[in-house]
Amino acid sequence: MSPQSQYTRIRADLERAIRSGELPPGSKLPTERELCQTYNVSRATVQRAVTAMAEAGLVTRRRRAGTVVTHRATDLLGFTNLLATGPETEGAHRVISAQTLPAADLDFDLPGVGEQDAVHRLTRVKEDRHGSPVVIEVHAVPFAVAPRLMSEDLTQLTTLAYYQREGIPVVRSRLYINPGVAAAREAELLQLPQGTPLFFTRRESYLKGGGLAEVYNSVLAPHAFQLFVEQTIDPDTH
Repeated sequence: MSPQSQYTRIRADLERAIRSGELPPGSKLPTERELCQTYNVSRATVQRAVTAMAEAGLVTRRRRAGTVVTHRATDLLGFTNLLATGPETEGAHRVISAQTLPAADLDFDLPGVGEQDAVHRLTRVKEDRHGSPVVIEVHAVPFAVAPRLMSEDLTQLTTLAYYQREGIPVVRSRLYINPGVAAAREAELLQLPQGTPLFFTRRESYLKGGGLAEVYNSVLAPHAFQLFVEQTIDPDTH
């Protein structure tokens, strides 16, 4: 395996451990010596991988304390992965509201859905391992797409995984991201001062026939997440 491939593998494995919570914020990475032994690589290759993660803000190097995880890394591709079996972001859900109502009563639009069409609206807050709120999630799903959705355990529900399990043919998903600041509602739910910078996302998912399957809006506290998108090509196979 080439040094480039080894570097890519080490970095990918470490970032996967951070995303999964195996290496939570504040925890130490294995030492350079341990990584050299684990991957049977030179120290220069390990240093390159760790340096790249430090430059990306995922870890911090501290003299005498080692390299420490600083952020929760979240792959934006996970928001649109139609084969996902887990949640978009890690954490425990707290349900704020769950109701079925006419689309006209929503405060955002649903493309192609009539104003009087019934829609499931689920609002949740996701909390980190310390119980601090870090994400507001709002799902809007046409009743006709998933009539039994509200009978699920809403504290554990991941909608894309639910569609797979129920055979609902979701084939396309698009994600929009915009910066913004916390208004009164976001500030209350995320326990932040009004005016705090936030990430606002909107994911639209569509059925095989072109109809809307879901609109998923989320508000992320930037201090809790390091967002990234990465595509890797193994030079040994190209």
